[in-house]
Amino acid sequence: MRLEPFADSAALADTAAGAIAARLRDGLAARGHAALVATGGRSPGPVYDRLRIADLDWAHVAVTLSDERQVDVDSPNSNARLLRERLFQDRAAAARFLPLTDYAERALRQLMPFDAVMLGMGEDGHVASLIPASPVLDLGMDPDGEALTAESPEGFGSPPIARITLTLSALLRSRAIFLLIAGEAKRQVIADADAGADLPVRAILRQDRVPVRVFWSPIQEG
Repeated sequence: MRLEPFADSAALADTAAGAIAARLRDGLAARGHAALVATGGRSPGPVYDRLRIADLDWAHVAVTLSDERQVDVDSPNSNARLLRERLFQDRAAAARFLPLTDYAERALRQLMPFDAVMLGMGEDGHVASLIPASPVLDLGMDPDGEALTAESPEGFGSPPIARITLTLSALLRSRAIFLLIAGEAKRQVIADADAGADLPVRAILRQDRVPVRVFWSPIQEG
């Protein structure tokens, strides 16, 4: 695993948006449609600001989420709200959104393999909502499992509210994964996971099915 450092979040966002747009463009050229798994948190916001003006046939791009909090769609904790405000504007307003729900698995299968998967990471090493100590972690971390989603109860993560997440098996049914992180603490988590620490993110870093790029900037700017 090679971490790609950037001077700031703007430089990271420029590169990430360009790389993700290229993957979507390849999918559109090859199959006439493309699929993006987006993510929540602060790191992807500037990426969405750039991606939404990318010259793509957005009407043939489907977007879903790596995970979602079980909150109202207008809640500040809603990842769907983040996409609505930061991604589904300008050219990307034409994209089709597939909300992540407990009945979305059939529709998700029709999008696979995803052309690009965006992920963030917590300081506890979680990706999507595959959170250490969660009672659904074993189900969610099975790389060959049939389940595409898992529901995590409240009491885990930050904020500690109920969530639904794509499983590791679903995340790996993709053509490229982009992991976006910021700050020294998260850089150390990546180093620890790559060295053998038993963290959910290690499963992404050490698998050999899907190419992974890890983008890092020293300061978080959302």
